[in-house]
Amino acid sequence: MNEFVSEISIVPISLWISFCFGIVILLIIDLSLFGKESTQGTRKAALIESGIWVAISLAFNLWFGYTYGKELGVEFLTGYLVEKSLSVDNLFVILLIFSSFKIPGKHQHRVLFYGVLGAILLRAFFIIIGAQLLHLFHWILYLFGGVLIITAVKLLRDTDEKIQVKERWSLQILKSIIPSTTTFNGNHFFLIENGVRKATPLFLALIVIEVTDLLFAVDSIPAVFSITQDAFVAFASNILAILGLRALYFVLADWVDKLRYLKPGLAAVLGFIGFKMILFDVFKVPSWVSLLVIFSILLTAALSSWYVAKLKDQ
Repeated sequence: MNEFVSEISIVPISLWISFCFGIVILLIIDLSLFGKESTQGTRKAALIESGIWVAISLAFNLWFGYTYGKELGVEFLTGYLVEKSLSVDNLFVILLIFSSFKIPGKHQHRVLFYGVLGAILLRAFFIIIGAQLLHLFHWILYLFGGVLIITAVKLLRDTDEKIQVKERWSLQILKSIIPSTTTFNGNHFFLIENGVRKATPLFLALIVIEVTDLLFAVDSIPAVFSITQDAFVAFASNILAILGLRALYFVLADWVDKLRYLKPGLAAVLGFIGFKMILFDVFKVPSWVSLLVIFSILLTAALSSWYVAKLKDQ
């Protein structure tokens, strides 16, 4: 086991174990403190929690960079920033899913919590597999780069209407497979109706969110491996970014649709790191340059969106 870990990362297996244990503790705390319906959904509480997650992530980033070197520290921060940005784009899809299933606000926290938990397990699996493949087959870098460039073009071409059509189709397929009901049973995922155990809209929404995250992983996993080839850096930065997704949802839910330049910004980021991967053996872009370019693109997209939204509100 130690030999396998040393092949894909410079950090010892003890840090992997400690990090995973810490994530479990943080998830338990999150469910205990922020999982109550009486406190869920308030903008102030969500903002505080989101700030806590960011602070924890940055504190770990500082410790990691100090312990394992500035280069890996910058790679960690860049990976975290890219995954966080992709998560914001994912929020719009989650809004559509909740709207399709008519999930009340007071039950959205429970669905998101288990959605994040499932996303962590999926990302962990794909990152470990991806790291091992990169270790064995260097040419996969070019494949990942091509995937990111195609995704960048797709982001520019896909419309909100196309996304809604895809959601409606996935909903119809899901209902044809799983016995379901439109009736809610509090915050439970199942209920007994006419002697038959049926899935409530909460469970259906959870499944669609997990499938959606699986599709988003096709973008985010190659993206993080364009920034670092250390499996722990890829894993930890991804997981810490995902952990704050639920809180970030309640902060941004009311105005995520106003981020009109988010998709073009993400397309530019994915295009940049896609070409960076393809040209890896020709010219290696320094980590600090990648961080500066990605941060500049995302900042420009955010400020442009804010400025246009402000003009429209006047």
